[in-house]
Amino acid sequence: MSAVMPSKNAKDGVCTTLEVARQLGLAVRSVQLMVDRGELEAWKTTGGHRRISRASVQRWLTQRRAGDPLAQAKRPEAAASAPRRSGERPLRVLLIEDSRHDQNLITLLMRQQFAHVELSVADDGIAGLAMAGQLQPDVLLVDIPLPGIDGTTLIGSLRSHPTFACSQLIVITSLDEPALEPYALVLGGVPRVNKARLVAELPALLTAALRAAGGNAAAFSRGLDAGS
Repeated sequence: MSAVMPSKNAKDGVCTTLEVARQLGLAVRSVQLMVDRGELEAWKTTGGHRRISRASVQRWLTQRRAGDPLAQAKRPEAAASAPRRSGERPLRVLLIEDSRHDQNLITLLMRQQFAHVELSVADDGIAGLAMAGQLQPDVLLVDIPLPGIDGTTLIGSLRSHPTFACSQLIVITSLDEPALEPYALVLGGVPRVNKARLVAELPALLTAALRAAGGNAAAFSRGLDAGS
């Protein structure tokens, strides 16, 4: 993190912590943690106020969208299989999961059984919150142990934010019921599937969630009919 004050010419290229939080759809504390980890360039004014380089925010967003072996899943604009009708966007699912094995498994399952749905993938909780704010997904698949922000904190944030009032949540976890007991309050009413039963149980849960996902239910039904 640089402690050097920017020149006056750079003034238009800076943001406050609150502005970045709103842009990324994150809590202010999450943005502060990103600065502490060196993911964003920031400095303190003479009055002690934090300022963040707008260019570093754009770089962070670009890096999160950048391709890797799962680029087709991570970049919704590349999901050519999703039908696009006038005035209607495809259904969107956001997977927030740090296990590459589980990412691959769910990506394969989605391509086979939900080819008309856009799938995006986030590798950690902070990226997941940012992508949720940008994509406004119809369904979020969320693991519990996550780097950055753990899944229960993330789910609590999503459920308390009116932006995601119409989004459906599904927890995917390797934790058994006793291990999930401490999270009962946060996870109350949220469908969940154990990772050992993903292939058998996730399709039905995802179908129900997509059908319940607000104004896009009709688009989902047409997608199912087209795929049958």
